[in-house]
Amino acid sequence: MTTRYVVRTSEEADYRDPGPLAPDSSRYTRWCAVGYADGAVHTDFGMSRLEPGGVVPTHLHSFEESFHLVEGEVLLVTPEATVHLVAGDYGVIPLGVPHSWHSVGETAAVWSDIYSPPPRVEHGSDTYRVADIEPTTPIKVDARDPRTRSFGAITTEQMNPGRQSQELLAQSASMRTALLVYSGISLKMMVDSDLGSVLHTMFMVQYEPDGVAGPHDHPLEEAYLIMDGEVDATFDGHEVRMKPGDIAWAGVGCVHSFKAVGEPVRWLETQSPQMPPRHAYRFARDWNYLTEKLGAEQLKEEQ
Repeated sequence: MTTRYVVRTSEEADYRDPGPLAPDSSRYTRWCAVGYADGAVHTDFGMSRLEPGGVVPTHLHSFEESFHLVEGEVLLVTPEATVHLVAGDYGVIPLGVPHSWHSVGETAAVWSDIYSPPPRVEHGSDTYRVADIEPTTPIKVDARDPRTRSFGAITTEQMNPGRQSQELLAQSASMRTALLVYSGISLKMMVDSDLGSVLHTMFMVQYEPDGVAGPHDHPLEEAYLIMDGEVDATFDGHEVRMKPGDIAWAGVGCVHSFKAVGEPVRWLETQSPQMPPRHAYRFARDWNYLTEKLGAEQLKEEQ
């Protein structure tokens, strides 16, 4: 029976030529940290690496793709614009949109990415090589420029609850720019339906030293990439300490929890499919309360 979770350490990173997922590419490799082979049905989460001089020529997918640049810089060419991405930038490539990746400079570009649903090997990885789109004059990600409306940028400063005033934000303050803060946890949405995604979301999570999320599960799949700090996590009772570069995945019904270790911990998280409007979290604490209350009521009746 396939387990409902996966934990992969940074030491296990296995970058390979992805074959039909990136047709005619050069100097491009990808670490598929979780996918169909692991029991996922909505999530293929991994790390991509494009070496200097590398290119992934124009292609399109029959799945959604989102990314967050971790290191270096890269050009992403779409029919709308040629976007010069740097570390901290993120974006969504909607289903069926032709695009290509081009290296920039003398260092490798590394980005995390999610494909939803996962590409199927027996269907050519659901990827199609199409006529090349020639790059135009590159533009940087700009939250106020409609030409880069499918992209954004995030910094550690944006995760600070004390720096959310109007004059400090790249965009006008609104629910779009809101930072959700609760129980020593801060959450900043990145890719969602407002940015153009339909099948998944991507966001940044930060835990303060006392940040805790008790055991819970979801009617969706989640993936996590630890960016900074360490966190003690549990997945269906399995305890693990995760550190920067580690990746985990929790499937539907997997009971998981997180507790920060020492310094603030920060990770990138994805959810697929997108969260339902209600009943997205099932906390064991709340249902244990009901069990205890019903037991007390039963005992009282018996007396």
